Amino acid sequence: MNISNMKIGARLTLGFGAVIALLLAIAVLGNVQLGRLADGISLIVKDRYPKTVMANTVQIQVNKIALDIRDILLTSDAERIKALAADATAADKKMNEFLARLREVARTDEDKKFVEAAIAARDTYIPARDKLMALAQAGQVDEAKAYLPQQFMPVQIKYFIALDAMFDYQGGLMDAAGAAAAQDSASARTIINSLAVVALLLAAVVAWLVSRSITRPLVNAVGVARRVAEGDLTTRVEVTSRDETGELMAALKLMNDNLRNIVSRVRTGTDTINHASGEIASGNLDLSSRTEQQAGSLEETASAMEELTSTVKQNADNARQANQLAASASSVAVEGGAVVGQVVETMASINASSKKIVDIIGVIDGIAFQTNILALNAAVEAARAGEQGRGFAVVASEVRSLAQRSATAAKEIKALIDDSVAKVDTGSHLVEQAGSTMTEVVASVKRVTDIVAEISAASTEQSTGIEEINRAITLMDESTQQNAALVEEAAAAAQAMQDQAAQLMEAVSVFKVDAGMAAAPSPAASAAHAAPKAAAPVIRKPASPARALAHKPAAQTRPNRAPASAAGKVTDDDWEQF
Repeated sequence: MNISNMKIGARLTLGFGAVIALLLAIAVLGNVQLGRLADGISLIVKDRYPKTVMANTVQIQVNKIALDIRDILLTSDAERIKALAADATAADKKMNEFLARLREVARTDEDKKFVEAAIAARDTYIPARDKLMALAQAGQVDEAKAYLPQQFMPVQIKYFIALDAMFDYQGGLMDAAGAAAAQDSASARTIINSLAVVALLLAAVVAWLVSRSITRPLVNAVGVARRVAEGDLTTRVEVTSRDETGELMAALKLMNDNLRNIVSRVRTGTDTINHASGEIASGNLDLSSRTEQQAGSLEETASAMEELTSTVKQNADNARQANQLAASASSVAVEGGAVVGQVVETMASINASSKKIVDIIGVIDGIAFQTNILALNAAVEAARAGEQGRGFAVVASEVRSLAQRSATAAKEIKALIDDSVAKVDTGSHLVEQAGSTMTEVVASVKRVTDIVAEISAASTEQSTGIEEINRAITLMDESTQQNAALVEEAAAAAQAMQDQAAQLMEAVSVFKVDAGMAAAPSPAASAAHAAPKAAAPVIRKPASPARALAHKPAAQTRPNRAPASAAGKVTDDDWEQF
């Protein structure tokens, strides 16, 4: 298995897994050894040491009894003897108690053998001791002193020998348990230290292998990246593993190859752009001169159209004034016709009224005639009455006189009215003739007004059309000016593009690529080398003083610039067509 083909995570997992396994083994063995050590210490604490202490306590109590017996033999004070005897009795009780406990905790046959030997020696020792105590307490000191070396001392020595043997046995067991615990501790320490050293060595080896398998490809990757940063694209990147660093090296290899291809293409493209931008700038200068010439022609045309517009506007104003005068005359004629019609109607009314007055005067004449007859009859009757009717006759005479006067006045009024009616009839005929004539005048004036209105409308339309033509020419002039400005800007942009292409070529020249990677110049670049024909000289005529053109700034929207490949295909015929 090749470690360089493993993933970095798998490598780290494998290395740390091995170290962790060793640490786990160390922990398990340490726990086992510590358990054994704990068992040994527990045996010492709970069994060996307590038995040793109890055996030692029995020895101490026997020695204490022996000292009490010696003191009893050496003193003659009864109270002292009594106290020593009580102390010896307490020591004997404690001795028996511990011997009984030793018998109880004895587990092995060897333990029981030493305990039983001590108990048997005690059973022999106690009667001899009691007898010696009795002699001493009875004051038989000489007998006691004689009994002590002959009878008591041999028994006591045997008892001491049995106790020493039991104590030595228990001490030996405790020493053996301690030695076993020390052996287990040393063994555990040796095993743990050995495994720790192995774990450290394995960890160091794994760390070195993993770090080497990671750092070496990274160092190579850093070297590739540094050479790319310095512009050297000729490096051949070798991918030797399939891990993350291998993927990084593969990505760097792909980046290096792509950069090498891109830089080669950029070099070719910058050279093409440089030549094409130069030709575009030359063509734009030619186009700018022709555009200025066209702008001069448009200015002259616009000036002439403006003068024509002024003349047509003046004709339209005159036609508009004539139309207004004809409309006024038509209005006056219409009003005159209306007045004449009203006069005709008035004359007809007067004629009808005169006829009614004639009828009324006829009635008045009839009334005056009847009144005259009645006054005459009244006068006849007054004359018949004589003196009684004289006053009535005077009144009748006056009434007759008034009736005659009324009849005369009525006749005169009738004659005048008849004459007026005759004249009114004549005037009515004349007025009717005048109304007919006025109607014909109004119709003629209306026809003249319509003709003048048509002339005015035609003049207005003509003026409007010429104004639209003038505006169109003005817009063309402005567009031409803007085109000229755009051409100048395009020339400046082409020059700027040429400068930028040169800067780009200088920037790209930093990179080193294989000689075989440089692409051949494109056809557009070859076509761009052809020099354009010389442009015709431009003579710009001065504009008419009747017109002052307002040159507006170029529009913000710029036309899409043609690519370098199309720039080389432009000919003089294309410029002439523009």
